[in-house]
This record gives sequence, C-alpha cells and structure tokens, in this order.
Amino acid sequence: MMANDKVWPSELRVSKDKKTLTVRFTSGEAHALSAEYLRVLSPSAEVQGHSPEQKKTVGGKRDVAIMQIEPIGNYAIKIVFDDMHDTGIYSWDYLMKLGAEHERLWAEYLADLEAKGLKRER
Repeated sequence: MMANDKVWPSELRVSKDKKTLTVRFTSGEAHALSAEYLRVLSPSAEVQGHSPEQKKTVGGKRDVAIMQIEPIGNYAIKIVFDDMHDTGIYSWDYLMKLGAEHERLWAEYLADLEAKGLKRER
C-alpha cells in the first residue's frame, strides 16, 4: 500500500450531546459512531483482552458520553469517556473498520450481551 493510499481522517466531530463521533475520511467515506458503540468495542486490552478468549462483553454503556478526544501521534486518537475509560487507542484503520462493519459488529455485540444476560442500560 502506498503512503497516499493510507486511511486518513479529514474531520473528527463530536456531537453537541457528546453521544456521537462523526469521522469523515479523505476517501469521502463518513461514519457516525455512537459513544456507546465506541466504548463497548474499545481496542483497549481491558475490553479486548490479550487473546479472543479474553475478550470482554461490556454492558451498561447506553448512556456513556465522550468527554474528550486526544491525538496520538498522527495515526490515532484516544477517546476519554465519562465513565473514565480512556485506555483505547483508536487508529484510523480501526475507526474505518468500526464504520464499515458497523452492522455486523453491533449485531455480534447485542448477541453477546443477550447470551451473557447483560443489558445496555446500567
């Protein structure tokens, strides 16, 4: 992949209510990602574990909000949520994946919640 083929955001915008992050890419693609979705699919070791068997299903995050976004070099952002989770590093590629595969990833998350008897509400 050539350097100019790299996934690159042209805009990151948090909604006024702090519940949605809209990511617009230089390719023209744009994705509106809810704070809940970003939080429960955080790329942090706390959520993802260090192997697929360790992955955690996080419930009770329907009302989570984005407190701030911090740049990490020129390849990613760190999102600080109002539940104080702040260890996930969201690369541009990961944000693109979350947008492009939203339907499948969200359905898997909801199925995991149900299978484990967890709820989206606190």
